[in-house]
Amino acid sequence: MPAALITGGTTGIGRATAELLHARGYQVAVTGQNPESVARARRELPGDVLVVRSDARVLADTEALTGTVSERFGSLDLLFLNAGIFQPAPVADVTEQSFDEQVDVNFKGQFFTLQKVLPLLNDGGSIVFTVGVAARRGSPGATLGAATRGALLAMVPSLALELAPRRIRVNAVSPGATDTPLFDKLGVPQGGRDAMRANIPFERFGSSQDVAEVVAFLGSDAAGYITGQDVAVAGGYGLGV
Repeated sequence: MPAALITGGTTGIGRATAELLHARGYQVAVTGQNPESVARARRELPGDVLVVRSDARVLADTEALTGTVSERFGSLDLLFLNAGIFQPAPVADVTEQSFDEQVDVNFKGQFFTLQKVLPLLNDGGSIVFTVGVAARRGSPGATLGAATRGALLAMVPSLALELAPRRIRVNAVSPGATDTPLFDKLGVPQGGRDAMRANIPFERFGSSQDVAEVVAFLGSDAAGYITGQDVAVAGGYGLGV
């Protein structure tokens, strides 16, 4: 039975991916940092899904996570590095604390999770990063968030080459505007949502399930000859501009 680890897997895209992979026969482990979302995931996800409270900023948590996953599954076939935070702000308003927090979670945390978990990944396995279209297309107020996610994207080609001898594929998925709890958390008004939707050729926001399907594909044998790529899941956002 294949096994997958999903960081940031208690809500939104990560949780939808966990549910989809579990339904397709995977053993699944998810991480989260917020106690409430972790508790909710433990209640609502299937009982055999491993839910681990782990803070990507804390390397001791990452080492403990690696040990827990090793003990439970032995090895992994898919590592979905999805954990991240988004604190939109103009450059002039970014504080050192906000800068450090986003770098620590979005880049440093994912880098060292990869480093610690990599020995558990089977040859022929798959690594998928969540990046986002803002890393390529740009969005006002997203400079820091795009930079920290974009740092992951910059790693993908080199990692793909480094891990090719083990036939481990390394790819990224870049959601566009996706209807997740983050929208409500950020307090995006209806007018702002309408303006965003108007720039999407498909005239709708993406869903967590839309992204989960792509992650599941990239982790499957059907994507066995795909590595070093970034797949946009954005309903055509940015085309024709």
